[in-house]
Amino acid sequence: MPYFDRVSATAFRPTEHVSGGWNTAEQHIAPPMALLAHVVEQDRDARRDDGLRLARLSYDILGTLPMDTVEVDVRVLRPGRTIELVEATLSHGGRPALTLRAWLLDRRDTTDLAGTEFDAIPPAAEMPTWDPSTVWPGGYIASARTRRVQTRPGRAAYWVDSTVALLDEPSGPVARAARFFDIANGMTARFAPGEVAYPNLDLTAHLFRDPEGDALGFDTRVSTGPDGAGLTHSVIHDIEGPVGTVDQIQTVRPR
Repeated sequence: MPYFDRVSATAFRPTEHVSGGWNTAEQHIAPPMALLAHVVEQDRDARRDDGLRLARLSYDILGTLPMDTVEVDVRVLRPGRTIELVEATLSHGGRPALTLRAWLLDRRDTTDLAGTEFDAIPPAAEMPTWDPSTVWPGGYIASARTRRVQTRPGRAAYWVDSTVALLDEPSGPVARAARFFDIANGMTARFAPGEVAYPNLDLTAHLFRDPEGDALGFDTRVSTGPDGAGLTHSVIHDIEGPVGTVDQIQTVRPR
């Protein structure tokens, strides 16, 4: 059973694996984020054959989503031969709940220039297993297989994978990785979610190469300000090393 079943060309129904951590009657936002990345990849491939890469994905969470069928829409905001800006919207009952603006870049050979100053994290095999469902309810968290080394609350490195596909159809490397982007906000929390609510309002991923493999690694730091805002910052990794960053702004609300 995947995260979503396709109902039509533009409609998708969530399965039990999508139910959220803050409220199990609502969708966890991670699978819908991956769904929008997928429809952007599909739209690109339907319009052109040069495989522009998704280099930045900037999501805004406009509201919650019930465990019900959603609709998607894609449009090109800034067409171009080597660079495009594409916007995708996910709605429920005509109400937009999630938007994605993605910058797509052309591919050219920069092998001789490749490198990064991001530090590596230990491979998954060197980390102990950790069950995030001991902290969070919901089908999405239950679908994740996690290994983690936590230095302290708010600071951890971990790997996530899942046997649950996004859909019963092929998806590209960014959409597959995007299944896990939003999990970062709860993997090394500074506070127990029963004591403090800290949902994120957005997520921005910057990728300097396509992720490889089925697992995604995170090197995460969480910060909290003095007047109601927080930030989850992660360097993300695949089997070859760092691939980019994910940032999420939080609204921090003591219960």
